[in-house]
Amino acid sequence: MLLDPRDWSLASRIDDVLPALSHKVSECASAETHGSALELASRPHPTAAGAVAELARLRSGLAADLLPLELRAAVAGTHPFAQWSDVEVSPGARYQSIYDSMRELARREPTFALHVHVAVPDPESAVRALRGMRVHVPLMLALSANSPFWQGRDTGLASARVPVFGTFPRVGIPRPFTDYAEYVDAIDVLLRSKAFPEPTFLWWDVRLQPRFGTIEVRIMDAQTRSIDNAALAALVQCAVRLEATEGFVSAGIAEHPEVLDENRFLATRDGMRAQFIDPDAVARRPAVEILDELLAACAPHAAELGCQAELAGVTALAAEPGAHRQRIIAGVAQGDPVGPALGALVSTLSAEFTAGIVQPAALA
Repeated sequence: MLLDPRDWSLASRIDDVLPALSHKVSECASAETHGSALELASRPHPTAAGAVAELARLRSGLAADLLPLELRAAVAGTHPFAQWSDVEVSPGARYQSIYDSMRELARREPTFALHVHVAVPDPESAVRALRGMRVHVPLMLALSANSPFWQGRDTGLASARVPVFGTFPRVGIPRPFTDYAEYVDAIDVLLRSKAFPEPTFLWWDVRLQPRFGTIEVRIMDAQTRSIDNAALAALVQCAVRLEATEGFVSAGIAEHPEVLDENRFLATRDGMRAQFIDPDAVARRPAVEILDELLAACAPHAAELGCQAELAGVTALAAEPGAHRQRIIAGVAQGDPVGPALGALVSTLSAEFTAGIVQPAALA
């Protein structure tokens, strides 16, 4: 999020920012739907550590490039006190097309997400991973929830971003496709009917990206701290490999879309305090218990992928997730009035944008 440090409000200045970026940042930066948002995207890396190290370099470079413009940057799932009336849609053709299609829905407050792509060697493995990752969507959301505040108030949710973004069409957990041909047929009929111009207008929580050869997990809130990006990237990479090669999730929950949708809501509301529905046991289970099981299953894959250290960070994130940290920084308990505390919160989010970043020599 682009910020005005005078009051820590959103600054719709993407047209000023993009031409002012240094080359190393500009080649990995792009506009988003809203003029106060900028996307940073690492290039492909064989390890989560490599991707997050590049992202750290990009954060540092962006922060430096913004100083002459008297702007700052920060990351969270939502800006805590932005109002829809302050929002401007980016002028680019893609985003004007979104506005033409979505009308005033596109002028809602901007939301900010972490998207992780994992390369998969063939289409059928990718669809197999997609079926399994559908089940992990609620847990990934619970772990990453980092947007308790919206329009200047505490929503009582762990992730206000999810329902705000949910005003868009073609969101949520996709249905379980049996094979790649079925996936292609489902999207092709929408494209041929001109429902939207190309497949990236499907904003599902997890989707395939055939032009990249990846499966993309999109459900997670953007993370304030670089260390939390590393933990989530490692977990996603391991879970995709787990589902593509072994098929970890039970058929019982995979075949109950209404359970997945309810668990997604529970994650949105309660984060890692959620008690998820387990249809096999016909009972509720703590999110932390389900996470422990997934981490144990992912451990051998982490060893193969070289991300054991990053995966170990998941436990710390689960103990102190972003939504909980934001409430502590703002000095409020859930449901309390917040008022001017949110300006100080955004200031802290901005300070943490580059905090704790150690530049590897190869990226300095």
